[in-house]
Amino acid sequence: MTFTRGEKIYIFVTFLVGMSIFSLLILPSQNNKLHMKQTQWQIQSIDTMKYSRDMAKYNASNVKYTTEVKKQVADIANTGANYIAIDTPYDDEFLPVLNLWVYTAREHGLHIWFRGNWSGWEGWFGYNRIDEQTHLAKTKQFIKENKDLFQDGDIFSSCPECENGDAKLNLANQQSVAAYRQFLIEEYQATKDAFVDIHKNVASNYFSMNTDVAREIMDRETTIQLDGLVVIDHYVLTPEQLANDVSLIALQSGGNIMLGEMGAPIPSIHGAMTDEQQRQWLEQSLHELSQIGKLNGINYWVNKGGSTALWRPDGSPKPAVAVIKSYFTKNQ
Repeated sequence: MTFTRGEKIYIFVTFLVGMSIFSLLILPSQNNKLHMKQTQWQIQSIDTMKYSRDMAKYNASNVKYTTEVKKQVADIANTGANYIAIDTPYDDEFLPVLNLWVYTAREHGLHIWFRGNWSGWEGWFGYNRIDEQTHLAKTKQFIKENKDLFQDGDIFSSCPECENGDAKLNLANQQSVAAYRQFLIEEYQATKDAFVDIHKNVASNYFSMNTDVAREIMDRETTIQLDGLVVIDHYVLTPEQLANDVSLIALQSGGNIMLGEMGAPIPSIHGAMTDEQQRQWLEQSLHELSQIGKLNGINYWVNKGGSTALWRPDGSPKPAVAVIKSYFTKNQ
């Protein structure tokens, strides 16, 4: 069959119109589905330390505490956070409290960043100090005996700010620095293997550390051994300094950065802030951080109970909550 030149032009134009209609009706809906899954950062978390850790010892069966937990988790989920940081210790006596936080977070569809530790590492709640080998053994056992706590996509930190414990890190001593690096690598390998054993896809290379420690510890080789991630807990005066420090650590280590803790005001750094000044500081900080390509995410410290709190003691939100929500839901 042959077509005239006019018929060929008609067929071609009809084809183009058809494809245009297809792309308008079908492709945008697919793109929108992808767009809905996108977030500002891979990890968008808010920390609950003042309640999930500091109040954990005496509240396992406290009805008011349970009500408070449910309110706090709901408030965090409403910001668009996809993670909640829970800092409850891993010792047996705290398991009822840890389970309460975990169960409530699951009800709201949140992933969990476990940021607890063994109470004996820093001597919390009067516990006797434990050494590195004890910490390693207890952590492996905890993961294997509590596999129902975890879901794929969670984060598990076996030793946040581990420099505060028995490792006796001396940054001026290269042997001490080398030993500390090795300890972190061994902890990571042990926890990674334990999660493989229980068939859970949980990241366990989130070793939060203060930035001065990260500058000395996280050389390129150590960063590679920890699968390319550096986690810093960082409080500084200005949003510009916060962003600059993140960029510098990324450049020095060769890794991606996670802000394990950030927030304001810290009285010794920022002095006193009004609620409006806190809002402005956070707005500028998140704007600066959003320009950094190697930043995996942030964990705002803390939701309630500290100087940096997003919610007042009566549970009402400060203006900073709206800022967090605007960034956490920016691309949803």
